[in-house]
Amino acid sequence: MRGDTVVRTSFGTVTRVSLRKFLRGLGKTCISSGTLILLFVAFQLWGTGIAESHAQNSLKQQFAASTTTTPPTTAPASAAVTTIPPALPAPPTGSAVAIIDIPKIRVDAAVVEGVGVGDLQKGPGHYPGSPLPGQAGNAAIAGHRTTYGAPFYRLDELVPGDPILVTTKDGSRPWQYVVTSSKSVSPSDVAVLDPSSSPELTLTTCTPRFTATQRLVVVARLVGAVDPRPPTPAPASAPGVSSIQGADAVGGTLSGRSTSRTPAVLWGLAAAAVWVLAWAISRRWRRWGAYALLAPVFVVCLFFFFESFARFLPANV
Repeated sequence: MRGDTVVRTSFGTVTRVSLRKFLRGLGKTCISSGTLILLFVAFQLWGTGIAESHAQNSLKQQFAASTTTTPPTTAPASAAVTTIPPALPAPPTGSAVAIIDIPKIRVDAAVVEGVGVGDLQKGPGHYPGSPLPGQAGNAAIAGHRTTYGAPFYRLDELVPGDPILVTTKDGSRPWQYVVTSSKSVSPSDVAVLDPSSSPELTLTTCTPRFTATQRLVVVARLVGAVDPRPPTPAPASAPGVSSIQGADAVGGTLSGRSTSRTPAVLWGLAAAAVWVLAWAISRRWRRWGAYALLAPVFVVCLFFFFESFARFLPANV
């Protein structure tokens, strides 16, 4: 029979398999897989930005509510005895710690404490264990390059001399930094987060765009006086973070803390189960009626699957 192929089984019987049906099924599988990939790309590029926008609004409101107007105490230079202000307590992971303003690339974003996957989905993240902006040492911030609002999308455009302003919760004034260098490093090169003798700000993100093969590192120096308070200590519960001003990045890389794969597997199975159920119902009922009935459930499962699957990517991609 034309279009058929004969397959001999281990039991010695002969089974006729329609080559046409096989190719039709293969074609549908490829089309479905391609559609899912395109939907995931769309979710990454645009859908994640919606979640980041809502998170930024919430963080900025939280930051405004917690900002004080009392400047840090400084002692006169000629005083024989100086009083060192106490260190600020370690900010809770996921809370707003600063507002970063980079006029040249139009960045005006709330900085969240932490560089885990969930933290960087809200906006640029401050590496726990590194000093806060304005303090002595190397304050470090990571951010997404192409997803979740892509706050550092144009970070490669910064050149020496460009200003960066960071406002912290003391509310006295923004700390002004000036870019001094920009370079690409390996994701495992955590030396860029090592403590520094001078007050610096280090910004990290993925490079080239839409990839995670390297990390773009922009370093800026503080202009003016340093916050006299000692560097904020790292929280004891921060996993994988050194207590010495962020000398070790989370997980030994600049990518942020990884996450469990279980949610992605479960949501993927749930989406597949809904699709199979819709197909089974369509065989006994109206085809489009079955798909229309279960489409909302499938979309919800697919959304959470995409969100969980995206966590396999580096947190600052």
